Amino acid sequence: MPIPSTFLPTRRAFLALAVVAMLTLTAPDTRAQTDPLPSWNDGAAKSRIIDFVQRVTRQGGPDFVPVEERIATFDNDGTLWTEQPMYVQAAFVEERAKELARTNPELANRQPFKALLNGDKAALAALGEQGIADLMIATHSGITTAEFEATVTDWLAKARHPRFDRPYTSLTYQPMVELLAYLRANGFKTFIVSGGGVEFMRPWTEKAYGIPPEQVVGSSGKTAYRLEGDRPVIEKLPTVEFVDDGPGKPLGINRFIGRRPVFAAGNSDGDLQMLQWTTLNTGPRFALIVHHTDAEREYAYDRQSHVGRLDKALDEAPTRGWLVVDMRSDWRTIYKP
Repeated sequence: MPIPSTFLPTRRAFLALAVVAMLTLTAPDTRAQTDPLPSWNDGAAKSRIIDFVQRVTRQGGPDFVPVEERIATFDNDGTLWTEQPMYVQAAFVEERAKELARTNPELANRQPFKALLNGDKAALAALGEQGIADLMIATHSGITTAEFEATVTDWLAKARHPRFDRPYTSLTYQPMVELLAYLRANGFKTFIVSGGGVEFMRPWTEKAYGIPPEQVVGSSGKTAYRLEGDRPVIEKLPTVEFVDDGPGKPLGINRFIGRRPVFAAGNSDGDLQMLQWTTLNTGPRFALIVHHTDAEREYAYDRQSHVGRLDKALDEAPTRGWLVVDMRSDWRTIYKP
């Protein structure tokens, strides 16, 4: 039977609606199915992070934060990569000191080199902070910044973690790398704010975390500009300029970033003041503490640890509403395979 001409537009509209409906029912909703944090177990921690990001990026919402104010700061050691059984930079200092002693045997008879080379931990401990400072000065100064960068890059390419027998840069926490990427995908600018040496971190953080060298804030020594013939160089001097730890972190953020973060992550009491500086302010704020609870896949430590001690910040977290991430239960995986 022929279809009346007056019915044709209605029929075409019906067919169009039917096609749309079929596509809606059958086509996968990739946006809904994409998990921004696949290495995180589903639960309160993951939900709180996603909820915060959605709230502060919802245009017109009560908690909306303009893109230029979306600053996120992350500690490095123990927050973004493994810091046990010693800080990675401490392992670098130890190997670098041994290398210097091999090229200059006179150092072997002088402290703190003598204690280090003999494995005399008691003697090294007795030298206190000055002994550590002397090692840092000897291993981090007297060369140009370019030479130091090459030294760090070469060492990281060869060094292996004593337990996992993997390069240190492969022991970055996959859940935190995903978190950094998720924040950046939502307009955040991510910074490292660490007690580690700024020039020790800058050679590799962009490849490891996607954080370029200009967004790395760390402890630093004084430097000097000079000419070698017609070649300008910056030399590392044997004097500490800035310690970016504890109360130094808010000072470093103020000095080098210039905006107070709305998101901050750490793992130890060295990050306490940064978490306070971030959250004790008006507007939406988020603080995250990585709690090392997984002795099987990584390490378990907090209040009594000589590396990455977490005591005061752990007590303060509940009263401040800070998220304490339980590594064992909240993370599906620790390291990228």
